[in-house]
Amino acid sequence: MSRVSIIIPTLNEATCLGRTLRQLTLLDPPAWEVLVVDGGSEDETVVTAKRNFKLFSPATQVQVRSCAKRGRSVQMNYGASCATGEILCFLHADTLVPDDLVAVIEETLADKTVACGGFISVMAGAQRTHWGISLVNYLKTYFFPLLFKPLLFFQGLRLLVGDQVMFCRRSDFWECGGFNEALPIMEDGDLCLRLLPKGRIRMVNRIVHSSDRRVARWGTLKAIAIYVYIGILWGIGVDANYLKQFYQDIR
Repeated sequence: MSRVSIIIPTLNEATCLGRTLRQLTLLDPPAWEVLVVDGGSEDETVVTAKRNFKLFSPATQVQVRSCAKRGRSVQMNYGASCATGEILCFLHADTLVPDDLVAVIEETLADKTVACGGFISVMAGAQRTHWGISLVNYLKTYFFPLLFKPLLFFQGLRLLVGDQVMFCRRSDFWECGGFNEALPIMEDGDLCLRLLPKGRIRMVNRIVHSSDRRVARWGTLKAIAIYVYIGILWGIGVDANYLKQFYQDIR
């Protein structure tokens, strides 16, 4: 069995983080370690993390790391540099995972032709599940690589994003340079491209549940339009700093 390190970048995530961590206490088999990498939260994020860490069994190492520089790519790279597991799993603070997460990750990467994996993300909130936008996000995993990078698609490229709980081998992650810290958005898609020489990118046939806070703020039609627009611009190579204006942080 490989050791799986779960890395959670946070910034003012006190509302969501507790539930996510409590879900991780149910993992069977357990994760090797859980690292919360905070980018300078001004709410109770760090307190929430430490409080919920007491619920973990001794089988899982837990820690909060403070990252001197704010930014998801920077924080995830810092977490990866602190991790000691052979497999890295990048989890958003507002995403809930199945209790056999570790087993699914190990089984997926047991196939040496697979370099990176992710899950099917279903977007949901307290009142409803957004099946329409969840379907759009599912299809874009295949559609945008097929449309814009067909040769790479048939080599195994899929477009995974952070909501899909990406995972890969730590050695492959660092050999391809980790996340590009200059990218304010689509750092996950960029990582998929750079991991492809190591093996196929795979979306496993299992579900994770992500917060609908962006959809709740934007509305379903606007959210779908934004996701599709960003995907198209990414496909034709538009600079990520331009794309960032359409995808502001929402807490």
